[in-house]
Amino acid sequence: MAGSLTIVDPGLGDSARLDTEPFEAQRLESRALRLLSAEARARARTTRHQVRLGRSRREARGEPAFARLQSRLATMPVIEQAKGIVMAQQGCRPEEAFDLLRRASQRSNVKVHVLAEQIVKVVASGKGAGNVTSITAGSRRYRQP
Repeated sequence: MAGSLTIVDPGLGDSARLDTEPFEAQRLESRALRLLSAEARARARTTRHQVRLGRSRREARGEPAFARLQSRLATMPVIEQAKGIVMAQQGCRPEEAFDLLRRASQRSNVKVHVLAEQIVKVVASGKGAGNVTSITAGSRRYRQP
């Protein structure tokens, strides 16, 4: 008979009928759980493999660390020149001059190297001798005694 199982005890000669529907439901549920588990393990293996590669998002986009370093080195001289101008103008130390540049950059939403290029260009053109606007308000707290 479909859906039932007859169990016979050989020692006593007794038999009993057992309905298999609940067992079939559990078997199907168990199979579904095994499939979900296998899928989760496959996803975990993929994630583990990606982590082991250790690639940053920038590297994944094709921007290697060397290219970032080259870009940084290209902008460094103009930032250093602007720091020197700010130091002369405000009478502050190099760290303070860079901090002033950084904060002015953030306030104006312009990258530091772009702001530095603008400062150097104005001073180099000779127009900045008397009319260069101070880079920051409140720079007095950074002045050396």
